[in-house]
Amino acid sequence: MAPHKLQLCTMDWQPDEQGLQQVLQLLKDSQSPNTATQRIVQDKLKQLNQFPDFNNYLIFVLTRLKSEDEPTRSLSGLILKNNVKAHYQSFPQPVAEFIKQECLNNIGDASSLIRATIGILITTIASKGELQMWPELLPQLCNLLNSEDYNTCEGAFGALQKICEDSSELLDSDALNRPLNIMIPKFLQFFKHCSPKIRSHAIACVNQFIMDRAQALMDNIDTFIEHLFALAVDEDPEVRKNVCRALVMLLEVRIDRLIPHMHSIIQYMLQRTQDNDENVALEACEFWLTLAEQPICKEVLSSHLVQLIPILVNGMKYSEIDIILLKGDVEEDEAIPDSEQDIKPRFHKSRTVTLQHEEDRTQDDEDGEDEDDDDDTLSDWNLRKCSAAALDVLANVFRDELLPHLLPLLKGLLFHPEWVIKESGILVLGAIAEGCMQGMVPYLPELIPHLIQCLSDKKALVRSIACWTLSRYAHWVVSQPPDMHLKPLMTELLKRILDSNKRVQEAACSAFATLEEEACTELVPYLSFILDTLVFAFGKYQHKNLLILYDAIGTLADSVGHHLNQPEYIQKLMPPLIQKWNELKDEDKDLFPLLECLSSVATALQSGFLPYCEPVYQRCVTLVQKTLAQAMMYNQQPDQYEAPDKDFMIVALDLLSGLAEGLGCHVEQLVARSNIMTLLFQCMQDTMPEVRQSSFALLGDLTKACFMHVKPCIAEFMPILGTNLNPEFISVCNNATWAIGEICMQMGAEMQPYVQMVLNNLVEIINRPNTPKTLLENTAITIGRLGYVCPQEVAPMLQQFIRPWCTSLRNIRDNEEKDSAFRGICMMIGVNPGGVVQDFIFFCDAVASWVSPKDDLRDMFYKILHGFKDQVGEENWQQFSEQFPPLLKERLAAFYGV
Repeated sequence: MAPHKLQLCTMDWQPDEQGLQQVLQLLKDSQSPNTATQRIVQDKLKQLNQFPDFNNYLIFVLTRLKSEDEPTRSLSGLILKNNVKAHYQSFPQPVAEFIKQECLNNIGDASSLIRATIGILITTIASKGELQMWPELLPQLCNLLNSEDYNTCEGAFGALQKICEDSSELLDSDALNRPLNIMIPKFLQFFKHCSPKIRSHAIACVNQFIMDRAQALMDNIDTFIEHLFALAVDEDPEVRKNVCRALVMLLEVRIDRLIPHMHSIIQYMLQRTQDNDENVALEACEFWLTLAEQPICKEVLSSHLVQLIPILVNGMKYSEIDIILLKGDVEEDEAIPDSEQDIKPRFHKSRTVTLQHEEDRTQDDEDGEDEDDDDDTLSDWNLRKCSAAALDVLANVFRDELLPHLLPLLKGLLFHPEWVIKESGILVLGAIAEGCMQGMVPYLPELIPHLIQCLSDKKALVRSIACWTLSRYAHWVVSQPPDMHLKPLMTELLKRILDSNKRVQEAACSAFATLEEEACTELVPYLSFILDTLVFAFGKYQHKNLLILYDAIGTLADSVGHHLNQPEYIQKLMPPLIQKWNELKDEDKDLFPLLECLSSVATALQSGFLPYCEPVYQRCVTLVQKTLAQAMMYNQQPDQYEAPDKDFMIVALDLLSGLAEGLGCHVEQLVARSNIMTLLFQCMQDTMPEVRQSSFALLGDLTKACFMHVKPCIAEFMPILGTNLNPEFISVCNNATWAIGEICMQMGAEMQPYVQMVLNNLVEIINRPNTPKTLLENTAITIGRLGYVCPQEVAPMLQQFIRPWCTSLRNIRDNEEKDSAFRGICMMIGVNPGGVVQDFIFFCDAVASWVSPKDDLRDMFYKILHGFKDQVGEENWQQFSEQFPPLLKERLAAFYGV
């Protein structure tokens, strides 16, 4: 295929016969399963791409060579699509024109596969910035919709649907002169077309514009909704699915338009949630999830619960296909190694520094997310998961009002002889745990023992769901006397951790981690027994579950803390962990969960970790160094080097934090013998927020553990900390704020030159609306600490932050951080008493939040309160204290005699 063959007039381009045969042979070879052949094909493709008119051959095979079989023609189009994606900009003008013209001329090909391929090719060209450069595309496609020929109409619609999916924002912009004003009314006409395929395309096209509230659609919204209602009883499942999808999105963005018809929409969705076609039922089931988030949910849905609840419960059974996919009949599979694609990528959650609260053990926000995490392998969203998620959110809306509709059903399900039905009952019980907890409490004393019994059911899928549901009630279990339920539950769960079925092992490990978080030190008496089980599992588990086992061990360490620091426990736990540590290479992603686990263990064991710390510390420093070096090479020569996986560095920084926190001053010699401070300087300036987040956590921990090594770097570090006080990156900002506070406590008055670098940002953050609680608290602590070491510099701004400062710290438990911050505020009030006058009631409230301040701090409070009272006089003080809530009045009178 000689390059000079490229003729400039595209209309009469004809392939060279020999070149065509070459291309066809290549297309045939590329369908071969043989890897060696595949490699040759890839090389050949690279060669052919040197010829400008190679792409002409590819489009020619797709659109003109009707003698070839369809898969070959389609493949030719897909290779062309990849070329367009990779280097369309460098196609010679005549080639680009020829391709565009061929696409539009052949969009009505007799084969639906070829039409779809041409559609993909068109949208790929369009999304390469070509919508502007190809002005005739949209008018021509819209014109082709009027064709009498079904294939032409369907092909054009298929292409339009793909363009609407890929370029919805651009279509609704001035850049193209707002083509939607013409397109949307045009699409709406086709809702009544006689072909279901065309009706389905038309709805799908319009659906692309609902979420962005495209103006052209909003102008036609009532027509759209009318047309949707007209299609409600369509016999085609694809049409019904698109109708359901449209209504779910409208519920989110234009609920005002649906409210007048809500009763009949709900009736329709109740029908569709039971549709024979599972895809339709799944789309319809999303409606309940979305409705639950709307303020009007309770009002419009209450009277329908009686119909809805049984439908959702019925959808929570495994379908026959699920059971086949889950190998539900395979009971023992522990000896079968995992296939690598079963192992989902893990995301490391970087360290965020938080404070302890009064209502300390608040439920994590993340609890509700992993609804029904027992069928991981069906990670595809399905009707069972959607029904369970809907029941979960509705339980949170209706609370115990749901139970009258559920309890009669539950009894029949939970004790049903058929395992599939019994299993769905256990899932129902787990799904409502969060929302209906209060109302379930009277039934738990008999339900929990029944669930514990289900842990030894002969069906693995029943055992695994019982693990999950029991974990959802762990909070209640722990609130009862330990011998009642905690001990039997723990004993049975530990047996399940050693189950012969991998799915059960996984569910039991996850459930046990939840139980650990709830039970905390309640587990201390059973530590020996727990460790024996977890260590035994090390030798038994295949790859995927090992990763979950690390998590269970790390959570155990977090939960029992220093109680783990006993020679007997260290002897059991450390050898297998260190053995794994030695087996894994620096490039192995399994290091992530292991490093996280060791970080928790090091923090818990404290000095007990000393014998193991040297190699662990060294390797973390190496991981950081390797990643930084690779990032540098990649930045200089991106075509020569791979971009590094920065997670290695993040996890290593976090483990170093764990070591610094656990070993305290013992980490000093390790730091002295390494270049960690230099590396930290680079990490703190990394482009990736998670790297900076972990760097600042480590900086704070090193400041506490061995400030002598941090101090020489302060002048370089402080400006970087100042620039990272940017609440756009919440966690980075949080950790930088915390580190500044720790540095203050070490620097004392020497902090003075750096106050101005950070103070304004901190004051701005504490006054921002919607700042997350953790960040507010850390900001308040750090402002207080800055004021403690440099009162003269900070006090003039007192009035700008005193009010949010007081409200954000009133719920924090008495602790060191709170102590130093309040000392700072008292010293600043000493320098600038006028700054607190207007908001004095907030200060009083914050002072009253202390349970037992140290004596000298209590004296400071006493002096300020009495000074203020004396200043304003008895009568004014009486008037002022009238505004106090009764509880505040009592506390101040009892503790401070005011």
